[in-house]
Amino acid sequence: MDKPMRATDHDGHAERLASPVSNSATPGRQQAAGVSETAAGHEDDASQPEIYASLLWHGGQLGLAYYSTRECALYFMPDVPDAPDLRLLRKVVEELQPRCLLTSAKQDRHLADFLKAAGTENGGRDGKPEIAVFPNVDFGLNISKQRMLSVNLPCIPAHLTEAERIMYLASVVPFESATMLRALGGLLKLLERRRIGVELEDPSVSVPILALRKFTLSDTVHIDRDAYCVLQIFKSEVHPSVYKLASGLKEGLSLFGVMNRCKSQWGTKLMRLWFMRPTKNLDELNKRLDVIQFFTLARNSELVRTLRDCLKHIKNIPLILKRMTLSYTKVNDWQGLYKTVYNAVYIGDTCRSLSMSVELFAKISQTFTDDLHYIARLINKVVDFEGGNAENRFTVKPNVDPAIDEKKRKLMGLSDFLTEVARNELTLLDNRIPSCCVIYIPLIGFLLTIPRLPSMVDKNDFEIEGLDFMFLSEDRLHYRSARTKELDTMLGDLHCEIRDLETAIMYQLQAKILEKSAVLYDVMEYAAQLDCLIAMAVVARENTYTRPKLTKKNIVNIKDGRHPLMELCTGTFVSNPISSGEDHGKIRILTGPNSSGKSVYLKEVGLIVFMALIGSYVPATEADIGLIDGIYTRIQSRESVSVGLSTFIIDLNQVATAVNNATERSLVLIDEFGKGTNSVDGLSLLAAVLRHWVQQDMKCPHIFLSTNFHSLVQLSLLPSSTLLRYLTLETIQDGEELVFFYQLKEGVSTNSHTANIAILAGMPPQVVQRGVQVSELYRRGEPIRRIDCPAKTNQFEGFKTLVNTFLQLDLSDPSVDLQEFLSKDVLSFATPEL
Repeated sequence: MDKPMRATDHDGHAERLASPVSNSATPGRQQAAGVSETAAGHEDDASQPEIYASLLWHGGQLGLAYYSTRECALYFMPDVPDAPDLRLLRKVVEELQPRCLLTSAKQDRHLADFLKAAGTENGGRDGKPEIAVFPNVDFGLNISKQRMLSVNLPCIPAHLTEAERIMYLASVVPFESATMLRALGGLLKLLERRRIGVELEDPSVSVPILALRKFTLSDTVHIDRDAYCVLQIFKSEVHPSVYKLASGLKEGLSLFGVMNRCKSQWGTKLMRLWFMRPTKNLDELNKRLDVIQFFTLARNSELVRTLRDCLKHIKNIPLILKRMTLSYTKVNDWQGLYKTVYNAVYIGDTCRSLSMSVELFAKISQTFTDDLHYIARLINKVVDFEGGNAENRFTVKPNVDPAIDEKKRKLMGLSDFLTEVARNELTLLDNRIPSCCVIYIPLIGFLLTIPRLPSMVDKNDFEIEGLDFMFLSEDRLHYRSARTKELDTMLGDLHCEIRDLETAIMYQLQAKILEKSAVLYDVMEYAAQLDCLIAMAVVARENTYTRPKLTKKNIVNIKDGRHPLMELCTGTFVSNPISSGEDHGKIRILTGPNSSGKSVYLKEVGLIVFMALIGSYVPATEADIGLIDGIYTRIQSRESVSVGLSTFIIDLNQVATAVNNATERSLVLIDEFGKGTNSVDGLSLLAAVLRHWVQQDMKCPHIFLSTNFHSLVQLSLLPSSTLLRYLTLETIQDGEELVFFYQLKEGVSTNSHTANIAILAGMPPQVVQRGVQVSELYRRGEPIRRIDCPAKTNQFEGFKTLVNTFLQLDLSDPSVDLQEFLSKDVLSFATPEL
């Protein structure tokens, strides 16, 4: 099998995860794929590469895969969150310029609108990509996995079993990215159906697929699910409230939970999106840092409180506008919209008084236009919130529409008027009827009601001359009289008429607001950004974070770095320096006793770098951080039952992902790799991986590795190199007690202090003592004697006594029971040996 290679394409944004076919296998095809642009310029002009892409957007996750005819390679983009405006998808399509876009017939409305605007159905003859739609069944998860396993890749031997192919592909394709996997399955179906590139070949010839490559956008930093999990960037927990057990999870102790001080719903969503899509766009990161720096100044603390009070009133604008489009707005929607616009006006006015050198303030000043004042005045003038809450519907203020005011005046004076009408009607009724009442019922009109008399038993008794019986309710008879019919004609159905007129005004108001909806979407976008950055500033100020100096240099230099979560859980936290790159070397090998803080240090490195890549302040005194393009981890073994792989194979896959994908600007964190198998084999694998990276010289990634394999140093398994630095965490033995200082220093630990750690963990002292004895004997190469068996001298004496007893037996004596002797003496003597 060829050694996995790494190559780039599309401006260096795609990385090869599987080696191409070797020259010896198909030299003609390999040669054609490797022709340079200078040597084959005319050929490139005549035949441009074609991109066939498959995409799905489900549950806010974007999954994408595409096939390039030039490299005959499949590219995949692991699941990444994308907002309903599909801004990320738009960027991907602009970068790829595909000839064909494939999607499922079962799709979200936002994706359907995007494809309708971006593509065409006439085969792409108008310059836009062709839109192809397959049935949703072709994108099934299980069938997509089967198609993936059936792909003939030159780097995978044909004799491998299905389980062995899964094992190999698990280090290449992230099977946990379900949306991407479904898109990849649909793409393979498209290639099979259209036979791209082999249309004229024999049907037995399949579409050539020479490699699998991962596609990432130019500014996006790669961080997989394992890294998010082990670094505790996100951590979901079951909600403690019994009323919310069925509604989902809550955020536990995680970096996102600590940093998320957002006041608005859209601020929280945007911060989660920033966490899911860290960037290496230096300009964008510095813009965020400028805003945070402004709000961390002590003189701006009152401004922060005021803006946060305004931001908590920014409501779900897209939902409100959607309900307006469907004419389904509620009273709460109008109140929410008015609060949003009112507070947005204040935010805009506040930002205009701030420094325009901060780009976010300048954008808010420009986009929060007079349209917001217009909407606020319009809602305030028209909508009667007090009346709407009382009637639970949209109501209009006085002096908006004269017709509505007139009808409301009639309705308000209706009670006294109807009392007078009832008096007149009573004079016209039979003397047996003691009283009557005239009432108004919406949609029915005016009715005359009288109490039910004892003589009125059945329906025939309800008939009264001159009155039309309507219905019986609560022992009162309801009739239409000539006078009530006159009132219906004269006054009409006031309630319905008022509601109809107010609904018409509501439609007009909705239409005017929807005309200005662009400014409302700007409010949502920039208010969310402001909310996120103020939240980061609040956390930075509370925890004394510092602004990182982001640089294009390939370095990671941090002074007095701290773990942002661990320092919240302990009374005192010992800070440590972090350095990698240039003169400091790029490989750090960390040794030390268990529980000395090695894993915490590795996670600290990853979290500080991650925080810098989302534009946040970091827990350190000083920080110079280069633009890292990916964070790869092998710290914790994830759950292995659902994927059908052993824990050690998953560990190997994680390391293989780092070996195959990490570039010179990547960060690799490895904790105790090799401990899941035989110690000699684990040590050998660890040494081989490190040698591989040492041979890359300065092209190797930034590596922080912890291990308890002290033989790695003692046996000189690694070559001497300026890249390597050996570090340990300081401890001291104080009698029987091991004292941890958690202070990083140069050097190599030679003792793991296992016995001390075992005692701290609660192991019985006799078990620990025996473990120490066995360890010492093994280290000195002496035989290890079992303590559950008697010494050989004692055994020999026992054997001798048993034989003498047997020889003294008189077997001719009938009273001698040989069976009893064998069961009691012989077997009981042999039992301890068993």
